[in-house]
Amino acid sequence: MDATFEIATLKELIRETMREVLQEERILLFKMLMPIISDEEQTSIENQFGLPDENDDEWIDMTEWMKNGGSIPQTSA
Repeated sequence: MDATFEIATLKELIRETMREVLQEERILLFKMLMPIISDEEQTSIENQFGLPDENDDEWIDMTEWMKNGGSIPQTSA
């Protein structure tokens, strides 16, 4: 194999590994900062404010954002 190719492959592998580690650490940080509530508290909140309506214009699903390290991938329609 060409040494340049091996170096480029190694750099890309390190870059991808670092992205994965940083994403995992970011998720752990979010979990540490998120307050833990009991089922009773959650029920009280849901009774007071209701459940979110996913069809509401103000609803934002952050799942993809979290999975992609803070950026939402552009999808072609």
